[in-house]
Amino acid sequence: MKLIEYADSEMMMMQLADTIASELSNCLVAHPWASLAVPGGTTPGPVFDTLAGANLQWDRVHVMLTDERWVPETSERSNTRLLRQRLLTDRAAAATYVPLYAEAETPEEKIGELGEGIAAELPISILLLGMGADMHTASLFPGADRLEEALASDAPPLMAMRGGGAPEPRITLTAPVLRGAMSTHIVITGAAKREALERARSLPVAEAPVNVVLGEATVHWAA
Repeated sequence: MKLIEYADSEMMMMQLADTIASELSNCLVAHPWASLAVPGGTTPGPVFDTLAGANLQWDRVHVMLTDERWVPETSERSNTRLLRQRLLTDRAAAATYVPLYAEAETPEEKIGELGEGIAAELPISILLLGMGADMHTASLFPGADRLEEALASDAPPLMAMRGGGAPEPRITLTAPVLRGAMSTHIVITGAAKREALERARSLPVAEAPVNVVLGEATVHWAA
C-alpha cells in the first residue's frame, strides 16, 4: 500500500483527478480503449467534477461503476444518476457507459447480461474505490450474504449482494475483478476512515474487505 496524505481535501480531489487523467492518457497510447471504474457516493464527486473536463480522447474511454444499488436511475440513491450528473458531462460526455443496472425487479434477472458487459472490459485499466468506516469497498460489506463467494478467486465478474447494513440489494464487482485492475486508487477523508484503514491492515479480508485491493493500491487521504 502506498499512502499519500494531502493538506486539504480540495487539493486531494484535484490532484487525484489529474493523476487519473494522466493514467488514462498513457493507457490510450498503448491500447485502443481504456476502462475506468469508479465508486458512487458523495466522496468522489469533486474528483468527477475536475475529471469531466480533462482533455482526453473520451470517446475511447469506457466508464463503469464499481457497484450500484438496485434502484432505477430516477432514484436519488442511484449511483448511475450521480455519475451522469458529475462525470459523464462536459468532455467526458463522449465516454461509453457500461451499466450495472437494468430494469428488473431483482438483480438476479439481469446479472448475466450485465456481467457479460463487464467481462468485455477486463482487466480494468484504472480503478478508483472508496472505503467505508466499516472497511467495505465497492459493495463488499462485512456480513453481507454472499461475501465469501464474492471474495473467491473464481467469482464471476458481478454478484448481487444483500445485507451488511445495505438497505436494498446491490450489485458489485467481485474480488478477482478488483484485484486484476492495472492501477488502483482509494480515496478517503476524515480521521475515522484513516483509523479504519490502519485497522483493516491487521484484519482478515472477510472482516475488512478493502484488503482485497489494499496491498497494491495507492490510498489518497485528507482530513
